[in-house]
Amino acid sequence: MLPEECVSYLLSFTSPCDICRLSLVSKSFLAAAQIDLLWESFLPPDVAEILSRAANPVDYSTKKELYFRLCQPLLVDDGKLSFQLEKSTGKKTFMISPETMFIVWIENSQYWRWVSLPQSRFSKQVELLSVCWLEIAGKIESRFLSKKTMYTAYMIYKLNPNSYGLDSNSQKVTVHLGAHSQENRVSLEPDDDEEEEEKKIQLRGDGWLEMELGEIYNDQGDEGEVVIMFRDVEVLHWKKGLVFAGFEIRPTKRKVDAELLR
Repeated sequence: MLPEECVSYLLSFTSPCDICRLSLVSKSFLAAAQIDLLWESFLPPDVAEILSRAANPVDYSTKKELYFRLCQPLLVDDGKLSFQLEKSTGKKTFMISPETMFIVWIENSQYWRWVSLPQSRFSKQVELLSVCWLEIAGKIESRFLSKKTMYTAYMIYKLNPNSYGLDSNSQKVTVHLGAHSQENRVSLEPDDDEEEEEKKIQLRGDGWLEMELGEIYNDQGDEGEVVIMFRDVEVLHWKKGLVFAGFEIRPTKRKVDAELLR
């Protein structure tokens, strides 16, 4: 039988998901899966920096415990950014607070107001009271993201019962990184006959809606900022009732086109 350290080394070439499965079928795998060096290999290289930016201290006694703690949302940067690891792969996910974003007319209480809703990632969300020009832009440094990874951006939001003007098909989103930019048409409240748009919107476990916006490929994290922009400005009708919680960017689940990785 191989020593635990050797088994642990071999396990480091698999994934956290594989390790959890293998631990259920073999005592030797279970023992090797407790070794700190194994779980350290799945932690991001900048984990020390991330922990130093945490809004509250993170307590842990082993690297395995730290890994699974970071698979839960962790507020960093004074609570304006949420970080977590994708449990099955160890890749990074981020959610950006509206407080850090450019939002047209946000400073005018006639058009927007800050609210605080339960089951929210951040302490503040922003509610649209009434505007005709709707524009929101958020950004995050690509160096914070996992390298060699395709990411999908999402808009996290709710619609109030008295909302109106948010079913327009003139809404556009842009996801931009370096020389690459993807633009899509979306609808926060698609009609029943807009099947493709409906597929982009899902109800999350926390009660919020998420709408898929677009994808970018983060190669080495050296292309500057990922910029995510939502705009509804082509048809200047009045809009009301959007409650915006933030943009989330996380590793793309589906198989990606190899052409995008070249």
